[in-house]
Amino acid sequence: MSPTPTHLLSPADQERRRALRAMKGVALGALVFMAVLFAFSFAFEQDVPALAYVRAAAEGGMVGALADWFAVTALFRHPLGIPIPHTAIIPSRKDEIGRTLGEFVETEFLRADVVRTKLDQTRIAARLGEWLSAPAHAERVAAEASVMAGSVLQALSDDDVRDVIEELAREHLITPEWGPPLGEWLGRIVEAGAHHGAVDLAADSIEAWLAANQAAFSGVISRRLPGWVPSIAHRFVDDTVYNEAVKFVAAVRSDPGHPARVAIDAYLDRLAANLQHDPATIGRFEDAKLAVFDSPRVRELAGEVWTTAKAGLLRSLADPESGLRRRAVEALAEIGGRLTTDASLQRRVDSWVTDAAVFLVDRYRHDIASIITDTVERWDPAETTEKIELMVGRDLQYIRLNGTIVGALAGLAIFSIAHALLG
Repeated sequence: MSPTPTHLLSPADQERRRALRAMKGVALGALVFMAVLFAFSFAFEQDVPALAYVRAAAEGGMVGALADWFAVTALFRHPLGIPIPHTAIIPSRKDEIGRTLGEFVETEFLRADVVRTKLDQTRIAARLGEWLSAPAHAERVAAEASVMAGSVLQALSDDDVRDVIEELAREHLITPEWGPPLGEWLGRIVEAGAHHGAVDLAADSIEAWLAANQAAFSGVISRRLPGWVPSIAHRFVDDTVYNEAVKFVAAVRSDPGHPARVAIDAYLDRLAANLQHDPATIGRFEDAKLAVFDSPRVRELAGEVWTTAKAGLLRSLADPESGLRRRAVEALAEIGGRLTTDASLQRRVDSWVTDAAVFLVDRYRHDIASIITDTVERWDPAETTEKIELMVGRDLQYIRLNGTIVGALAGLAIFSIAHALLG
């Protein structure tokens, strides 16, 4: 397994590689030192009997160093390239390690009680409120939300949206009968006398128009008179008609029981009844509705509504000073302030967040943990081994160094005890 080129590693991994190599050198240096010490003491032991203790310590140190070197190396690769059974554990059992790690995370970390306990100890609402209360943070959230909303609007197909609007209009406006519900609504208005205000407004508007447009009556009737009638008679007829119209409107305005008002009430009452019960009236009304909202016009109207709404929303979302963005920032800041000061709201929000998180974790914890398993399975064995070795290899080299020292002490102790007992 060839190591990854240094320039392809992250700065942190490059630093770990340097530290690992340095520690490997220390552990190897300890082994070499024990070997040199063993050779020296073995050569001069006959001349200096006390060197037997040094030789025993060196022997134990070499054995401990070699044993721990084998154990550490066997985790990541075959020692000396020899395929000894139960070596190169990490690359050969990578997938099993991933599955075990995923199961461990699922059973120990993604339990409902663990998540609930942790979230109960966290002041989620208060912290969120404090963060949102800062104007810069509220601006940031509004800006990010605007970018997301703008991206969604841009991604939507205009034709698809028009089709949806057309379908909704057809479902809720065109397909249902308007006559009976409209007749019932009109009947209630007439029964309550709520239409009288509209009649008053119409009378006022007609009176104001008559006062401002007397000249419009010139010739309305007189031009239909025979030519031999004197012109003064023409003017008299027009003035008479105008004055009668003014008197009629004034009478309607001032007299709640005027025959014209009674006639209007009777007409509206009949119209309300016919819209509910007369098939002919209902049919004519539905035909008129279909004539107004036929398919091409509905699609054209849907397109215009969507195009206008989309353009307006995109402009407002893109402009930091638009009313929409300003109101969004103000609303977020207000929410932050309430979350900071309202203890009751804090409890409700914390409860909602905790319950939602516990539900999601309890329902999908296996899927969440499978991310670990699936990710490890996709990793290359050589790269996985190198990554793990860079993370923990330096600490494992201390095991080699400790094994050398412990082995030397153990060898010295065993030799000393045996020499003392057996002579």
